[in-house]
Amino acid sequence: MKRIVFTGGGTAGHVTPNIALFPKLKELGYDIHYIGSYEGIEKKLIEDYRIPYYGISTGKLRRYFDPKNFSDPFRVIKGFTEAKKILKTLKPDVVFSKGGFVSVPVVRAAASLKIPCIIHESDMTPGLANKLCIPVATKICCNFPETLNNLPKDKAVLTGSPVREELSRGSRERGMEMCGFNNSKPVIMVIGGSLGAAGINTLVREALNQLLADYQIVHICGKEKIDNLLLNKEGYKQFEYVKDDLKHLFAMADIVISRAGANAICELLMLRKPALLIPLPTHASRGDQILNAQSFESQGFAMVADEEYLTGATLVEKVHELYFTRQSYIDAMQNSSQRNSIDTIINLIENAANGRA
Repeated sequence: MKRIVFTGGGTAGHVTPNIALFPKLKELGYDIHYIGSYEGIEKKLIEDYRIPYYGISTGKLRRYFDPKNFSDPFRVIKGFTEAKKILKTLKPDVVFSKGGFVSVPVVRAAASLKIPCIIHESDMTPGLANKLCIPVATKICCNFPETLNNLPKDKAVLTGSPVREELSRGSRERGMEMCGFNNSKPVIMVIGGSLGAAGINTLVREALNQLLADYQIVHICGKEKIDNLLLNKEGYKQFEYVKDDLKHLFAMADIVISRAGANAICELLMLRKPALLIPLPTHASRGDQILNAQSFESQGFAMVADEEYLTGATLVEKVHELYFTRQSYIDAMQNSSQRNSIDTIINLIENAANGRA
């Protein structure tokens, strides 16, 4: 039996792509283990899958001044020592890392033990944690063609991001039932990430009456972001957060309004959902969502709008344009090799585990 150790954490985006690989690896007979931080989000997310979990010390590596810059390097060194001890005991055939700062000591420890490491970079440009792992990685998976230019040519592979296959098994009828909708109008799904997106919420509600004239809307608005004054609005259904039933809402949606986080847009690609992407503005991020969105737009996968220049009226115009040209986006996504990410990455893992990397 081959053994694989996963690592990655800090946010759900550094964990859920790992989880998407579990079913196929279990089918292939892999013994799966996970190394994360002691109490990070990854520990909670992995609990549901009954996979052995090992916590290590970790610290954030920052490009800016912070008092913790003096103590966190020692935590990283401690994490390296702990990870090395765990890996010596487990003796995995391969390590797969989705990034986040917990991954740095794990990947570095694995490399020191001559264990092949495959890492995955979600965004257009590598984050600091992955930059520290790239020199010792066996292969580097990425989501965007443009990212290949920033990676060593002999290591980089365009794979797309692993997405849970269960998302493709939704029922449109079940989604309609959840929302109290019918087949009289097409459905828009609005989603802003696990915490919601205040800017998108405001725009959608500003344009709500105009949009409801032609569409039904399911709005996943984020924790504590439901508008109680709109609870009984016909054709408009709000949720704070949806977990297991998300697949049904995706199945129901004709078009989607979304942020442009790497994992979110890869889900849209896998499901072939035409989307209006409204990336986080530069004042609220390092700009990675803007680059992600521009790449999807250039490949014909999505339409993009700048939140800072959108109004309720222009949002309505964009939505109409997207809906009436939706087939062109569906066709472009259908022909993308990035939709086969799980198979591509599993093949890389198999090669590394068998010494063929």
